[in-house]
Amino acid sequence: MTKNKTITVKGIEISIMQSNQNDFISLTDMLKAKDGDFFISDWLRNRNTVEFLGIWESVYNPNFNYGEFAIIKSQAGLNNYKISVKEWVEKTNAIGMKATAGRYGGTYAHKDIAFEFGMWISAEFKIYLIKEFQRLKEEEAKTKSLDWNLQRTLAKVNYRIHTDAIKEKIIPDQITKEQAAFIYANEADMLNVALLGKTVKQWQTENPNKDGNIRDYATLEQLVVLSNLESINAVLIHQGLPQNKRIVHLNNIAITQLKSLIGNKQLKKLK
Repeated sequence: MTKNKTITVKGIEISIMQSNQNDFISLTDMLKAKDGDFFISDWLRNRNTVEFLGIWESVYNPNFNYGEFAIIKSQAGLNNYKISVKEWVEKTNAIGMKATAGRYGGTYAHKDIAFEFGMWISAEFKIYLIKEFQRLKEEEAKTKSLDWNLQRTLAKVNYRIHTDAIKEKIIPDQITKEQAAFIYANEADMLNVALLGKTVKQWQTENPNKDGNIRDYATLEQLVVLSNLESINAVLIHQGLPQNKRIVHLNNIAITQLKSLIGNKQLKKLK
């Protein structure tokens, strides 16, 4: 990996490295914003973290070691279990995180995973992290004359993870493309209801003169929470939780996270 840029989030300088044209953000630097004693290995031993990382790797890593992952997943969350990033990478052939030595040493994670880790610091920190990353990408886009958009990036972060979980656990074999599309849309609409309170059809009926769809008019806070809900829903799907229970759980999470974000005086300065 080669050092690319740094961003400053709440007074903390965070390094961003590039590997195979992908951005990797320093979790070691991000950890400085966490109050109290907290280590990356604490986050990595959490069962939901392990499930999220496993789903991410299954989407992007054709060489992922599912056998070793199954062993780690079975032990995750136990009081006496602990695993380092180096061990995680060596055992599973993971590509989403890297432990590096040298001048810019530390633990780095693909931006998708780093955004998830940011939520463990705090919801507010995740907002700042994404916003500063957005500024960096917009500066790069101006220099390289490329198009970069925050909304598309946030939507892409967990899209494949979410849809792959639906494909693997919800869609049965031998159905038509139309039936599969209905299931994907149904799950997407469940998230719309959990976060925004209505389906796409309800929104279109209420707003006949507006272009686009309900998510095109979401706030930054709502987009960040939506990104979180997609990853959480993917984990819940893999856990076998039915939709009627998932929507209640996701709605409670959406309410809690939005309450912590909306009205935050510091966040208003970002807009």
